[in-house]
Order: sequence, then C-alpha cells, then structure tokens
Amino acid sequence: MSKTKSADGSIDIGVSAAARARIARGLSALLADSYTLYQMTHNFHWNVTGPHFNSLHMMFMGQYTEQWNALDIIAERIRALGHPAPGTYKEFVKLASIKEVDGVPQATKMVRHLVEAQEATARTARSLFPLVEKAHDQPTADLLTQRLEVHEKTAWMLRSLLET
Repeated sequence: MSKTKSADGSIDIGVSAAARARIARGLSALLADSYTLYQMTHNFHWNVTGPHFNSLHMMFMGQYTEQWNALDIIAERIRALGHPAPGTYKEFVKLASIKEVDGVPQATKMVRHLVEAQEATARTARSLFPLVEKAHDQPTADLLTQRLEVHEKTAWMLRSLLET
C-alpha cells in the first residue's frame, strides 16, 4: 500500500502526498483563472455601455457573483489537500492562462473576451481530470465537474449574444 501521509504525518486521506501536491498545483491554476475571470467580469459590469447596457450589466453581475462564490470552494479544496492557496495578484498573473484586457472594450468585444475566458477556465478544469482520476480524488473530480458545467453553460450563453 502506498504512503498517503505528508512529511509530518498529519494528512492521511487516501491520496498520496505527491498526488495531493500535483492536484493542488492544478487547482491553483484553476483558482488563478477563476479569479482573473471574476475580475474581468466585474470590470465589464462596471464599464459596459451601449444599447444593451441593462441586460449585460445584470448578466455580468450574475456571472461575477457566481465566480466570486466559486473562488472560496476552489481555495478551500487546495487547503483540504494540505497546501496553501495562492492569494495575490502576482501569483494569479503568474498562474493564470487568461490575460487581462487593457482599456475598456466595446460591449460586443467584452462578450467575446468573456467567452474566451470562460472557455479557457473550462480547459484548465478539464486538464486536471486525468490527475484526479488516477489519484481517486473524487471530491476534486466533483468540484471540477461542477465548475465545467458552469463555464461551458456561461460560454454558450455569451456566445449566443454574438449570433446575428
């Protein structure tokens, strides 16, 4: 049987210390993408203008609120695996696959940026499945499934706004 405890013997949840470290690194990237997406969506909520202002303003508020709540869930899973969660802008910029948007884009471009960011966050979540499945880490797999459902549905809804 493989050893599952950390060096100080404090964690024995059936997932090896090495697997927990790899999963925590992956979840840290997901947290960074999620935080960057949250910040982008909130920024667009504040700054959207144009004929669809009210509907986009309200939609973005629902999306950034959902993202805000997800941040805690992801960070707490990292902590449950015995690792510190990243929590600074510097760390998030380094870990995120999503790049910040300069300036204040026009509303349609905001929607395009958000589609790309939702899809990028979904890809980051999906990339962790082989690792968590190999480690038999069902709680992380469940978290990833829930996040994927949100990001894929939100990307679809945003893409629908771009159809003519």
